[in-house]
Amino acid sequence: MQAKEAMALALSDTRNTLSMYFGDLSDADLQVRPVPSANNIAWQMGHLINSEVFLGKDLPGATYPELPAKLKGQYNDEASKGVPKAGYLSKAEYLEWFNNVRKATIENVARLSDADFDKPSTGPMAKFAPTIGALVLLISNHTLMHAGQFTVTRRALNKPVVF
Repeated sequence: MQAKEAMALALSDTRNTLSMYFGDLSDADLQVRPVPSANNIAWQMGHLINSEVFLGKDLPGATYPELPAKLKGQYNDEASKGVPKAGYLSKAEYLEWFNNVRKATIENVARLSDADFDKPSTGPMAKFAPTIGALVLLISNHTLMHAGQFTVTRRALNKPVVF
């Protein structure tokens, strides 16, 4: 297995885990805060979509779909305290955009050589992910970290354990 295949596998696996946790939730469930200071799943999905484009643009030769205004810039720390100005998307819209962006990331990774993963990253997360390989793993792990937070909301909603 080449590095890019391992990276694509990590990205696919975290996408699939997120989809499992997301599968039986309703649009209303996405807006539940398990405790008052926690981010709801709708905000986290918007944050994941925006973050992946933001981080992924630092991959050599990366291209991403243009995010709609309702997503772009609506999921920052300030918006996490309430409802984004443009409102929340539907579950179907979050899934569509997350999957479109993840597909682009996997395609961007597929174009890289093994040597590319050792190149230094130069974007705003370089101190946390000093190489392109570390940046790809950060994108994957960021998804898994938020998917783990979904489980707390799932428990608050009395949803079944899925993994």
